[in-house]
Amino acid sequence: MKKWILHIACVFIFICSSCSNESVETYVATPSPLQIPQLFEDNILNPVIPIDNPQTIEGIALGKKLFFDPILSADNSQACADCHAPENAFSDTDRFSDGIDGIRGNRNSMPLFNLAWNYDEKFFWDGSSFSLEHQAFVPVSDPIEMKSSWTELETELQQHPEYPNLFQQAFSTSKIDSTLVTKAIAQFERTLISSNSKFDKFLLGKATLTPQELNGFNVFMDEAKGDCFHCHGSDKNPLWTDNIFHNNGLDTVITDLGLGEVTGDPADNGKFKSPSLRNLAFTAPYMHDGRFATLDEVINHYSEGLQNSPTIDPLIKKVTQGGVKLSSQDKADLKAFLLSLSDFDFISNPNFLNQ
Repeated sequence: MKKWILHIACVFIFICSSCSNESVETYVATPSPLQIPQLFEDNILNPVIPIDNPQTIEGIALGKKLFFDPILSADNSQACADCHAPENAFSDTDRFSDGIDGIRGNRNSMPLFNLAWNYDEKFFWDGSSFSLEHQAFVPVSDPIEMKSSWTELETELQQHPEYPNLFQQAFSTSKIDSTLVTKAIAQFERTLISSNSKFDKFLLGKATLTPQELNGFNVFMDEAKGDCFHCHGSDKNPLWTDNIFHNNGLDTVITDLGLGEVTGDPADNGKFKSPSLRNLAFTAPYMHDGRFATLDEVINHYSEGLQNSPTIDPLIKKVTQGGVKLSSQDKADLKAFLLSLSDFDFISNPNFLNQ
């Protein structure tokens, strides 16, 4: 009996030894640090990259595939890119985006670029998302947007012929969960860097602005005229936003509380995140609710359409007069300058397209 037990033990040891000698394929993701533009390097702090989600070639590639894949929605009909289209600087031309059931939301899709420099890590118009990873998490299970279940999505991805291997390459595990999905999408989104507009080239000495564009910049910077720089920065801030929440005089009676809905503080009612002024040529309609179809309407709002309310930002000047009262020429020049902030290379970058 003892000899028989000993024989079985020897066979078991031999099998285990044979298995341990087999070649097991492992993956180590390849680091892929963000390529920081010169203007960013010279003027602003380094980007925010979470320690637990470093940029890698494999993670970025996986995130891109997920971003364009309708598998993330409950009925496999809608991808992230449907509301954040590359040709629109990753925004939506519809005032309110449709979800998979055709139900419209109540806000315009924010454009996606230069997100790694969002230092306060508050995303969405109302700041309700606390990280880029969390921002990618929310739409999947939102009942108006993709209306999926993370449990069901994880199962679907796990049974997919490609995704387990891609997750293995990116994160050294083929077990797929929501944390890794959103990490991958966030890695891709952090690569969406816009830094090559005509005005960028002008600052680098590689382009010349027209007299109209130059005067438009002066209007933008002049406290007695456009006075735009307080919320959107200057030539020293290549982000063209302060990433802070403001009530910019859209309504006398506030119905969408914005940041106030998140913080519960009435002093925050009607405050929304200042969007970047980059890529305005591609991102109409404008404002959190897409109420302005054209850039001319936006300029007219600040010139003569301001509405007073208890929480209006003190940076908004001449509210009682309806605005800063720009001349027709200054309006046209300001528009020319603002359009010079549009980056045509960004919307055609093959690294950002579904190809």
